[in-house]
Amino acid sequence: MLNRRALLGAGLLAGVPAGASACTAGSPPPRSFDPADWASVRSQFTLDPAYGQFAAFVLAPAPAQVREAIRTHRDALDADPEYTPPGGPSGRSPDQAVREAAARYLGAEPDAIALTDSTTMGLALLYSGLVLRPGQDVLTTEHDFLATHEGLRLLAGRTGAKVRRVRLYDDPARASADRMVSAIKDGLGPRTRVVAVTWVHSSTGVRVPVRAIADMLAEANRGRAAHDRALLCVDGVHGFGAMADGVADLGCDFLASGTHKWLFGPRGTGIVWGRAWDAVAPIVPSFSQAAFAAWQNGGSPGATTAELVTPGGYKAFEHRWAMPQAFAFMTAIGKDRVRARTQELATRLKAGLAEIPHITLATPQAPDLSAGLVCCSVAGMEPFEAVERLRERKVIASVTPYNLSLLRFGTSIVTGPEQVDQAVKAVEGLK
Repeated sequence: MLNRRALLGAGLLAGVPAGASACTAGSPPPRSFDPADWASVRSQFTLDPAYGQFAAFVLAPAPAQVREAIRTHRDALDADPEYTPPGGPSGRSPDQAVREAAARYLGAEPDAIALTDSTTMGLALLYSGLVLRPGQDVLTTEHDFLATHEGLRLLAGRTGAKVRRVRLYDDPARASADRMVSAIKDGLGPRTRVVAVTWVHSSTGVRVPVRAIADMLAEANRGRAAHDRALLCVDGVHGFGAMADGVADLGCDFLASGTHKWLFGPRGTGIVWGRAWDAVAPIVPSFSQAAFAAWQNGGSPGATTAELVTPGGYKAFEHRWAMPQAFAFMTAIGKDRVRARTQELATRLKAGLAEIPHITLATPQAPDLSAGLVCCSVAGMEPFEAVERLRERKVIASVTPYNLSLLRFGTSIVTGPEQVDQAVKAVEGLK
């Protein structure tokens, strides 16, 4: 049998220690929340209302409900280091409760979800753990972020697998779904095992047609042996929470995302959903019950599962255990309403920026090829200078971390039409 401390480290205990409720008594309740009222949604955040907040996705603030959950767990852990939150009637573990909340949001099964600290960690677990056979190769694009490119470079260094890149567009503002799908199709080889793409490019704001790529790969995989099937792996962080698609809508094999960006969840949290975990080997010891039992009995925990891929060790549990409140908050607003709001504001912003002579948009105008990111360049001005000058005008933007840097805005549930108009007017003054 596992002792109590080992179970705590594994995140398996479901009981509440005596006195746990007392240590959290007196915590202020969340403010009144009307999910149908955008002003009420915005009021759940402590963001300075004087600023147009277009960089909230970088390391997102949490709404009142999430902050309160974090505070409750933190205070309880400070009062009793062996505290764990209630597990419910089934006695499920706190981590399982998180998986169930994520699964409901994604339209998935809880056992398909690994818990991580970020998108980068999720991609690292995936690309370092993928089992490649001799001669199999990897296909990605020129537009992906460091987390994907570096993860695949390290994979190639360990396995000798060839990693190839294709270009999905030359001018992002003129990107097309057909060309992006064709570029992936043309880049496939007979032994391509991994196709690594990003749902929404943080460099340009282009939204990749993941479903169309998945459908194309389904045709390409016909007749391939199971161990030779091309697996579609997606960095989903700038779509997850901003768009409404679940995993069935996307059709991919793996989806990695932090939950501390567009979902506005606790910082230092993330997930990887997968439907082909048998193709992955765990690379960090798990603290799952199966792992502990196998270790104590001198055996192997068996076939790979999402739980076995979830890294063990002690975490910032007050943040992990508050993840269900983030999923509940966004679900209460409505995934479709969040998507519509995000894209309506992005469309308004793009239309305003397009009218400014010294601004060149990089993000497509079409909503089906973009999400909440809007990227542009300012004639005669470096992006970092633009960000500094915009802050002086009460508009907070960011810079894309790529060789070709752009000025970047993110419309979301914490911005509104008036902030968009404020941003357009501020950018117009960048001369």
